[in-house]
Amino acid sequence: MINFVGAGPGAVDLITVRGMELLKKADVVIYAGSLVNPGLLDYVPSSAEIYDSAGMTLEEVMQVMIAAHRDGKEVVRLHTGEPSLYGAVREQMDILDREGIGYASCPGVSACFGAAADMNLEYTLPGVSQTLIITRLEGRTGVPEKESMQALASHGASMAIYLSAGMLERLSEELLRGGYTPDTPAAIVYKATWPEEKILPCTVKDLAETAKKAGVSKTAVVLVGRAVGTKDYERSKLYDPTFSTGYRAAKEE
Repeated sequence: MINFVGAGPGAVDLITVRGMELLKKADVVIYAGSLVNPGLLDYVPSSAEIYDSAGMTLEEVMQVMIAAHRDGKEVVRLHTGEPSLYGAVREQMDILDREGIGYASCPGVSACFGAAADMNLEYTLPGVSQTLIITRLEGRTGVPEKESMQALASHGASMAIYLSAGMLERLSEELLRGGYTPDTPAAIVYKATWPEEKILPCTVKDLAETAKKAGVSKTAVVLVGRAVGTKDYERSKLYDPTFSTGYRAAKEE
């Protein structure tokens, strides 16, 4: 069997229990060495074959996976964070489909949620934002026109921006053109949940300067929106005594 497993944001204990158990019984592990915490390999049996995909092409990765599967081995393809986000998993799955090979996916915690946990953030504060946009700035990989940073910024929602830490001047410009004010709260979180994590609070206009001072140019998620820094929000109706739910009648004041 081939299992695509989300490694989580970095900390070795933030992989899911299911993901950990799959690693424990793996015969072959192919992991994204440039992004995945190598400490996760401690869960892997000493007898397992381990491949670092950082220096491999898609074809080379698939050759290892398919050969191992046909030899009856348990294969784990270990991706950083949550594989469905910028994980390039679909192209691997399509090849397996053509080969008639079965596979399964195990989700992982993405960096924006690891960052939120370490910052004690709530992206969806009532009266502030009820939407989290997960996106990236266009680079070598294109972005559909309707999903341009400027267009998405026009919503004023909370945003988690991946794969853009090396283009922060342009990111600020597009966010400002989209409607965020220069003093909109932001944060650059380098290696969220790793031991070397850096949390860099700033504003939209200061993104590039903040990253430069901290020496951060990659492996960071950028968080933007009023929810990142405000204490001014509405109380949730979920636990409001004046609000009825399917489990509790409203109490008169």
